[in-house]
Amino acid sequence: MEIVIIAVIILFILIYNKTIDEKKFINDNKKYFEILREDDYNFLVFAKYGDSADPNVLFQKRITYAIATFFIFMFLFIDDVTLINIILSCLIAIAIFKMPYMQLKKYYKAHLHQIDIMLPYYLKSLEILIQHYTVPVAIGKSINDAPDIFKPGLREMIEKINSGDSSINPYMEFANDYPVRDSMRMMRLLYRLGLGGQEKKQERLLMFSRTVSNLQAKARETKYKERLDHMGNQTMIMLVVTGVSVMIIILASMMTMIG
Repeated sequence: MEIVIIAVIILFILIYNKTIDEKKFINDNKKYFEILREDDYNFLVFAKYGDSADPNVLFQKRITYAIATFFIFMFLFIDDVTLINIILSCLIAIAIFKMPYMQLKKYYKAHLHQIDIMLPYYLKSLEILIQHYTVPVAIGKSINDAPDIFKPGLREMIEKINSGDSSINPYMEFANDYPVRDSMRMMRLLYRLGLGGQEKKQERLLMFSRTVSNLQAKARETKYKERLDHMGNQTMIMLVVTGVSVMIIILASMMTMIG
């Protein structure tokens, strides 16, 4: 334990005196920091910011802020470097590191159905292109008009397909990276749509179209139900408030008459 404390102190002094460049230290140990990246982090970044954001840059900022926070608190405790203070500095640094991720999760939960419904609507527009082109070509042509959240994943998928990967893997990797509602099933259908001759393609396209339409209808029903539930809750709150207000007025009137 003493060795850990001494190592932390030495590292703190080296970074504080600029002997070690903090940015270079992060870049040199990038592969170790990558272990800390959450599995759904990239998806959550794209869900909130679209393809204009770079998850790698944002993740590096999280690492930088966490390390900076750790050493700021170590500097505050410089006259009393104990194991408890080191642990406290670590906990605060971890909280700073996790905060942006938790904010992204909160945003995703708040916009869950709005994000989930994007895939069926995108696939519905893709269906029109598939009638005239092969599936990979149709996907490539659809990228510019696709929702921003899916653009990076679609580009990566097409690159893998164009590089010669004709298996289902690029489609499944997309579904793993974008775990929205029914993404696995839809990507399997999309892959199967590209197999077989023109006659089978028409049959599969019809099945694909029906599945997408069902997903759209299900999403609309869920959204409508949530809206009704929200209106019902609001009505209930109004009734309770009105009832309490009437009771207060009646009690006040009775107290006035008794007085």
